[in-house]
Amino acid sequence: MRMFRSDVKTSTENARRAVASAGWRLMVCRLMAVICMLLGGMSSAQVQAADDYLAPEVAFRFSARMTDAQTIVVRYQVANGYYLYRERFAFKAEGATLGQPEIPPGVIKYDETFQKNVETYHGAVSIRIPVQASAPFTLIATSQGCADKGLCYPPMESRSTLDPAVHSDAGPRAEPATMPESDLGGIQRALQGGKLLTIVPLFVLLGIGLAFTPCVLPMLPILSGIIVGEGAAANRRRSFVLALVYALGMALVYTALGVAAGLAGQGLSAALQNPWVLGAFGVLMVLLALSMFDVYQLQMPAALQTRLVQASGKQKGGKLFGVFVMGAISALIVGPCVAAPLAGALVYISQTRDVVVGGGALFALAVGMSVPLLLIGVSAGALLPRAGAWMNGIKRLFGVLMLGVALWMVGPVIPAAALMLGWGALGIGYGAYLFWAEQGRWLPKAFGIALIVLGALELSGLAMGHRDPLAPLAFNRAPASAELGFRRVKTVAELDTILAQSAGKPVMLDFYADWCVSCIEMEKYTFSDPQVRAQLAGMILLQADVTKNDADDKAMLQRFNLFGPPGIIFFDGQGHEIAGGRVIGFQNAAKFTQSLMRARQASKDGA
Repeated sequence: MRMFRSDVKTSTENARRAVASAGWRLMVCRLMAVICMLLGGMSSAQVQAADDYLAPEVAFRFSARMTDAQTIVVRYQVANGYYLYRERFAFKAEGATLGQPEIPPGVIKYDETFQKNVETYHGAVSIRIPVQASAPFTLIATSQGCADKGLCYPPMESRSTLDPAVHSDAGPRAEPATMPESDLGGIQRALQGGKLLTIVPLFVLLGIGLAFTPCVLPMLPILSGIIVGEGAAANRRRSFVLALVYALGMALVYTALGVAAGLAGQGLSAALQNPWVLGAFGVLMVLLALSMFDVYQLQMPAALQTRLVQASGKQKGGKLFGVFVMGAISALIVGPCVAAPLAGALVYISQTRDVVVGGGALFALAVGMSVPLLLIGVSAGALLPRAGAWMNGIKRLFGVLMLGVALWMVGPVIPAAALMLGWGALGIGYGAYLFWAEQGRWLPKAFGIALIVLGALELSGLAMGHRDPLAPLAFNRAPASAELGFRRVKTVAELDTILAQSAGKPVMLDFYADWCVSCIEMEKYTFSDPQVRAQLAGMILLQADVTKNDADDKAMLQRFNLFGPPGIIFFDGQGHEIAGGRVIGFQNAAKFTQSLMRARQASKDGA
C-alpha cells in the first residue's frame, strides 16, 4: 500500500511538473504571438503608408554612348526598390543598323504579375549593341520595370542621338563603374540562391563574427549576472539551460524585428534609440545591478508567482520565463548595429517578401551571435564559485558591469559631461570598495587603485572641459568628418542636385547618426587615419545625418534601400552609384583604405 501511495505521489508530482512545463511553454508562445501580431500590424501599416513611387525616368535612368565607331553601350541605373525585365528590352535605330544586343544574365525570380519565372535586374545593367552607321543616328530603346512594392510601369521608350565619329577612346573600359563583389554582394547572392542548407551555416558563421562587436558584448554581463544570481544552484546544467533560454528569447525577437523591418522597408533601430526607450532599458539594468548588491531580492510579481507555485510547487518555470524576457529585451540592444549580414537579409526580405529564407537567415545570424552566451552557460557551472565570500565578490562585480551596461546604453542620448561623470563615479566608487573592503588581498587592492585612477582621469578631463570618455585628457577636436569638409545633405533632391554637378569627381555619401556606435567608431578611428585622408582627397564628401529619423531621413535611407547607419555609398563622376562599392558596418582604417582605392579606380575606369 505504501509503495502504491508512493507511486501515486510520484506520478502526481510528475504530472504537476508536466503541467508547469506546458504552462511555461504556452506563456512563451502567447508572448511571441503577441509580438508577431504587433510587429505585423506595424509593418503592414508602414507598407501601406509608403505609397509614393518614382517616375519611370527616375526609377530607370537611361544613358547611351559610343565606345567605338561600331559599339554602343546602353546603361540603365535602377533605383533601389525597383527592377527591370530582361525580356522587355528592345532596340532599334533611325539611320543605322543594329546587331544582336549582348545582354548580361540577370537574377531569376517568380513574378506575380506574369505568374512565371522571369529574369530581372536590380541596381544597374549595361548592354552592348553592335552598330553600323556612317553618320549621326537616333537610338530608340524600350524597357519595362516594376517596383518591389507591386506597381508595374508601362513600357518606357528612351531616345538618344549618337555619332559614330564621336566616341569614348576608353574602349571596353567605358563600362559602368563597378567594383569587385563586396561582402554585402556575396551575402545577397547566397540569399538569392534560396538554399537554406547553404544560408543557415553561412549566417551562423557570420553571427559568430558579430558576437564580439560592441553591440553584442553588453549581453555577456547581463547573462553572467543572471547565472551568478542563481547562487549555489548555478551548476553546469542549470547555467546552460538559462543561457539557452536567454539566447532563444534574443534570437526569436531579433528575427521578428528583422522580418518586420524588411517587410516595412525601413529599419526599426532609430525608433528604439530615443531617450525614453534607452532610459527604460538603463533603469532596468540598474535594478538588476541593485539585486546583485543584495539591496533586495528580484522576484516575479506576487500574483504571478503564486500561480506558478500552485502549478508546479517550484519557481523554475517563472525563472526561465523571466530569463526569456531578458533575452527578448537584449534583442533590442543588438538591433541598432547594422552590419553587412543583417543588411543583406533585410534587403532580401524587402525585395522578395520571402519571410522563410530571410527569417531563417536572421535566426541563424542570432544563433551565431549567441555562441559566446552558450559558452558562458556551459562554463559557468564549473568556473564560478558556489558560495562564500568569493561568490559575494563575483555578484558585486557583475552588478558593477550591469551599471556599466546602463551607462553604455544611455550614452548616445545624454550629454557627454554626464557620461564622463557617470564613468568617473563608477570607477572611483568600485575602486574604493575594492581597496578598503578586501583586507589582506593585494590583487583586488591593485585593481581598485587602477579603477580609482581611471575614474579620477575621467573627472579631471571633465573639469578641464573635455568631453571624450575614451580620451578624457585629450584636447577637444572637431569630428573627423568636419575636418575633412563633409557636406551635410538632408533631402533626396539636394543629393541629386549635387550628384548632377559633381563635374566628373567621385562622390562618397556617408550615413551617420549620433546613436550609431559603429558610426562614431568610423569617425574616431577610420576617418582620422592619414592613409584614409589621403584617399579621400579629391572626392566630394557628403554626409546624411539621420539621427532624427524624420521624413527626409527615412526617404534618404529608402532611396538606397538602407535600414540604418552606418552605410557608405560611392558614386562615379557621372553621379551613378558604383556597383558593388557599398560599405555597410564598421571598417577599420586598413580595410576602408582598400575600399576607397577600389572605388576611385572603378570611378576612373567608368569615366
